[in-house]
Amino acid sequence: MRKQTSPLGVKGSLAKTSLTRRQFLKRASVAGAALAMPCIIPGSALGLNGAVPPSERIVFGGIGIGGRGTGVLRWMLPERDIQFVAVCDAKKSAREAVKKVADNHYGNQDCKTYRDIREFLALRTDIDAVLIATGDRWHALASILAMRAGKDVYSEKPSSMTIAEGQAVVATAKRYGRVYQTGTQRLSEENFVFCIEMARQGRLGKVHTTYAHIAPWDAAEMKHDWLPAEPEPPKDEVDWDQWLGPCPWRPYNQAYARGGWRGYYDFHTSCIGEWGAHTFAQAQAGIDCLNTSATEYHYVNNPTGDEMVTVFPNGVKMILSRGDKWWRGSCGMRFDGPEGWVAAADGYSRPDVSSPKLLADFRKIVADYMARTQRPMSHVRDFFDCVKSRRQPVANPVVMHRSMSTVHAANICMWLKRDMKYDPVKEEFVGDVEANRLRSRAMREPWII
Repeated sequence: MRKQTSPLGVKGSLAKTSLTRRQFLKRASVAGAALAMPCIIPGSALGLNGAVPPSERIVFGGIGIGGRGTGVLRWMLPERDIQFVAVCDAKKSAREAVKKVADNHYGNQDCKTYRDIREFLALRTDIDAVLIATGDRWHALASILAMRAGKDVYSEKPSSMTIAEGQAVVATAKRYGRVYQTGTQRLSEENFVFCIEMARQGRLGKVHTTYAHIAPWDAAEMKHDWLPAEPEPPKDEVDWDQWLGPCPWRPYNQAYARGGWRGYYDFHTSCIGEWGAHTFAQAQAGIDCLNTSATEYHYVNNPTGDEMVTVFPNGVKMILSRGDKWWRGSCGMRFDGPEGWVAAADGYSRPDVSSPKLLADFRKIVADYMARTQRPMSHVRDFFDCVKSRRQPVANPVVMHRSMSTVHAANICMWLKRDMKYDPVKEEFVGDVEANRLRSRAMREPWII
């Protein structure tokens, strides 16, 4: 075999190459000129003109980004210190839609797409954090897989399907040292923060009752059947196995993939979980019960859980309300004390109060909260700040799990149609074997925790 040498030969001799002396000198002069030319580096790469240098950016990706997820992504993209680089979704149409949003924002074609979450997490070791906005069935498992892969997580709500899933999210975040924020964004909005602080600070007297909005559609008792089978599309169009994830195998029906999964036990957390995932956390924040769950659940004989009374360890009642008797708008909450009440919901310019004088310190109360906690009035900004500082976000895994445990226990109360007591320390129902079985669900292999 002929021995290969460098172009200059073993000793660098021109005589042992095919280059003439004239050619060599010409090439050397061109190379020297190129080195002498100034390098034009974009200011964004150096952190000039307000841009964040690449070394300080959070490399970001998405998992299961549909309509709600796209809304959250558009909220995140203007943050200057993030770079959204990839999306993973079982549906091709969703992957391509998110890629278009990202590419249009950055003016390039760099956003990569993936169908399989395992491939996505294994290959994209450059990604620091992910937005998870799948349907309810995937939130906890996707969060756990992402955290095991070294990613921080912003997960849309409801962030668990069962009490056991919530426990697993808490344990995984702790074991792997990950930052996790659940998408209960009203914990970072000034009207809601004001109401929570008014309750916490005793400005209403000792709060005795709080009210939490549950969704005015579907029911607590969900459907246990499934839609008729339709021909499965090609796997690249909709990967049905991935779409189902940990749920029981069900035949493909396009209505599911288009959002028609709500109201089915296999996929949903009921009307209670739909908005209770927001409002229970809001209510529990105002009565200093973010580290626990309600201990008593009183069954109401209706399909929805409307007017169910729950009781927390400190004796405060939380009443579930489906209508708008206590507020105007969606995801409302209210706190009642002997010296007045405050309430807020989406769309308010200022909270509703029992007396105008309760609003006198609105700006001061919000400002004092921000100074004390060092948190912004932006849920996504709080998350990104915590990714950098490594402190716990406002809606951390424990906040998610404890408020969602209240959701799940309220659902179980409605399903079994009886009052029950829950021990938030042991995280089990007191003397109720049937209820305790419902703290978890079987997960379909290989989609298991």
